[in-house]
Amino acid sequence: MSGRRDFLSMPAPENYVAGLGRGATGFTTRSDLGPAREGPSEEQMKEMLAKRAAQLGQAAPSAYGAVERKEEDEEEDRFQDPDNEVGLFSSGMNYDKDDDEADRVYQDIDERMDKRRRARREAREQKEREEYERNNPKIQLQFADLKRSLSSLSEEEWAALPEVGDMTGKAKRAREARMANNRHYAVPDSVLSAASQQGQLETSISSESGDGTMTNFASIGAAQQSALQVRLDSAAQGNAGTQTSVSGTATSVDVKGYMTALDKTQAMGAEAPVEDIKRARVLLESAVKTNVHNGPGYVALCRLEELAGKLHTAKKVIQQGCEMCPRSIVVWEEAIRINRDILHNAKVIAANGIKQNPKAIKLWIAAIDLEQTVAARKKVTRQALDHNPQSVELWKILINDTEDIKDVTMLFAKATETVKLSEELWVSYARVCDPEHAQQILNAARKAIPTSWAIWVQACRLQEQLGRSDLCDKVMERAVKALIKENAMLKREEWITQAEICDEEGAIATAGSIIKATIGWGLDEDDERRDTWLQDAKDSIARGRFETARAVLGHAISIFPLSTTVWHAAAELEKRHGTVDLLLNMLERAVNACPKSESLWLSYAREMWQAGKPAEARQVIARSFQQLPGNENLYTRAVDFEVDANEFDQARTFLKIARESAATDRIFIKSAALERQLGDMDAALDLVNRGLQTWPGSWKLHSMKGQIYESMSKLKEAQEAYSVGTRANSKAPTLFILLSRIQEKTGAVVKARSTLDRGRAQNPKNPELLCEAVRLERRAGNLPAANKLMAGALQECPHSGLLWAEKIMNLESRTQRKPRALEAIKKVENDPQLFVVVARIFWAERRLDKASTWFTKAVVLDSDYGDGWVYFMKFLEQHGTEEKKAEVLSKAAMAEPKHGEIWQSVIKDPKNFRKSTEELMKIAISKTE
Repeated sequence: MSGRRDFLSMPAPENYVAGLGRGATGFTTRSDLGPAREGPSEEQMKEMLAKRAAQLGQAAPSAYGAVERKEEDEEEDRFQDPDNEVGLFSSGMNYDKDDDEADRVYQDIDERMDKRRRARREAREQKEREEYERNNPKIQLQFADLKRSLSSLSEEEWAALPEVGDMTGKAKRAREARMANNRHYAVPDSVLSAASQQGQLETSISSESGDGTMTNFASIGAAQQSALQVRLDSAAQGNAGTQTSVSGTATSVDVKGYMTALDKTQAMGAEAPVEDIKRARVLLESAVKTNVHNGPGYVALCRLEELAGKLHTAKKVIQQGCEMCPRSIVVWEEAIRINRDILHNAKVIAANGIKQNPKAIKLWIAAIDLEQTVAARKKVTRQALDHNPQSVELWKILINDTEDIKDVTMLFAKATETVKLSEELWVSYARVCDPEHAQQILNAARKAIPTSWAIWVQACRLQEQLGRSDLCDKVMERAVKALIKENAMLKREEWITQAEICDEEGAIATAGSIIKATIGWGLDEDDERRDTWLQDAKDSIARGRFETARAVLGHAISIFPLSTTVWHAAAELEKRHGTVDLLLNMLERAVNACPKSESLWLSYAREMWQAGKPAEARQVIARSFQQLPGNENLYTRAVDFEVDANEFDQARTFLKIARESAATDRIFIKSAALERQLGDMDAALDLVNRGLQTWPGSWKLHSMKGQIYESMSKLKEAQEAYSVGTRANSKAPTLFILLSRIQEKTGAVVKARSTLDRGRAQNPKNPELLCEAVRLERRAGNLPAANKLMAGALQECPHSGLLWAEKIMNLESRTQRKPRALEAIKKVENDPQLFVVVARIFWAERRLDKASTWFTKAVVLDSDYGDGWVYFMKFLEQHGTEEKKAEVLSKAAMAEPKHGEIWQSVIKDPKNFRKSTEELMKIAISKTE
């Protein structure tokens, strides 16, 4: 064993610091929070390092190997006081005048730069603030306008405001009460069994009793008492008063409570429950006692007592209010009103109120109403005017009570002299005077009130009354200039309103002058003035002010004399709300102003013909030929006139001239159609062939040729004509449909299907061809193929009303029609065919009102859709009145529909030539399903 001591028991070297080599000078143990011991001081560290350096023969370093700092560099820059500037910026306390001048210059520059950008910055901030407040409004801002409007409420309106009831927990209390009333408990079976056996005799012998002759009357009585208690509990579940509770088959009514409630209702006038009156009385009495000078409080309490039937108490309350609030006008008014049953008392109260408030116009008017004779009324009115000479209402009352016209004139003169700023008095004064004097009065009124437009309007009406309508325009021109000078010009819409008022009162010339002078006010020449004026005329027509609309359109014509739109609007106004002479005169002016307008010439000729003037209509057509030579529409209209007059030779002559001067395919179609209607098929076929030589691509000529052959029973030639047409014009779906139908008629269904496929290839996404393909399969009895084709068709044309109508009415079961119709309407918003389908569905369900509504929607949406009128008339034939049928038939004749599968097949059939609308409608109805 060595004599060397154990390492752990050896003493530590001198200046040894545990953990110093690892950079630790102390550590924390579990039992000791904080450093285990205080580390060596700086002096000890320096001494240790110097001793070790001496042993190694090196220079003594600083404590941690760094060069020692000088004392003046001990403080680091980060601990420098920012207010204590040193070095370059150190100036000490040497602050001179130059520094002050520099600071002032810099400050001025900063302020100027801030001022330059301040306006834009404040505008931007204001805009951002307004945007934020608009997007995030506060509650107080949302109700700001309502708060401001409270200032205009009168004391009576304040008094009439209802008191706020106790709404706290109201819903919860009502729910709890309802649940308590509906609470039920299950009745034990023993009680039910005992109740069912009530009154029965026990015939069996109990095994427990000795001899079988004993009866348990106690149990029977208990059962009876239990059953009775159940009935009573059930009856008690109903509320007291007028409510009724039903238990089984018996009904219990609280007769006494019902009569009591009935008496209360009669006493209150069935306006409010007694509990509400009591609560309101307590609140109002508290309000009056709290503020004894609150006039509206006394008024409210008085009315409450009057409502409760306590008239004497109400009078006492309002009397107390008069004593406590002598300056409150509403209190005196209420006192006068409630005491009108005793006229003398009411007059005394009115006199006392007027003494307290001599300037109260309402009290004077109430006192005037209490008088029974005209003389007494006038006496009180004059006393009122002595105290209130500026009251217009009092002057009006006095004038209305005066019958002598001379006295009325004198009173008006005095009134206008006293109240010079009342337009109403000046205008009324002018109306009661003779015209010459009235003109002087209006001149004086105009000087007294230069900003009044009503005086100028009255002056214009005065000129019209004198028969000087030509001066009305000059008066209104002066009025506009004067009002503009005084900055009192009304808005354009307000002037239109004044013109409509004059129109309503019969001052037509004044209304026209107002429109001429003011209709362009506020509109620039660059604006769309024409459209604006057309809309103004439309609005006036909607309000029934036709003279105003006529004046607006007349002014628009004077500004836009070459606008056919304005002329048509004016002609439509005369047609609907004018006379025939005015209409023809308007159209004459229109064609003279726009001689190159085809639509105006056609309208003029049609209206002349409908007016029963065929000779003049022919003259109009002749004049139109001079202005528009070679116009096919004019020739066709001339032909229609001659056909209507049974002048077929003249119609043929017109068509011949048209074929020579305005040769178009339409002229040849018209010529062939006329010959076809007259029964000359050979001539019609010849005209068609001549037309096809010039226009081989006209699908209408090809279709007419095939139809002529069909009518001649030449199906092979008709099929050839349609086939040639499909090759000449492959973009005409009608030719493919006609060809497929004639092939189907001859039994070649496969060829018909192939024809439709070829047409669909040439005309993709065409609803007519797709629908015809579906119908072909349906007629052939192949419903699965029809449904498959319909599914593909709706994918290609999902917004086709024709396809949806075919699917709903022919491919869906009756129970599925309504859901499919709803789906179709969602995809196709406005389609008359769908509307008719919906109407037919409601018709089948016997919901006649809804069916009529949807039929009306269909014909209003598209009056040119003839099938809508046909189904509507068929519906009315079964469920309509004679008046309704006549109305719908007249509207259909006026609309002159041209489209619709059933309707077109009827009106284009030569057999129906020259038949009336009623006859055509009957034929079309017979063809419907």
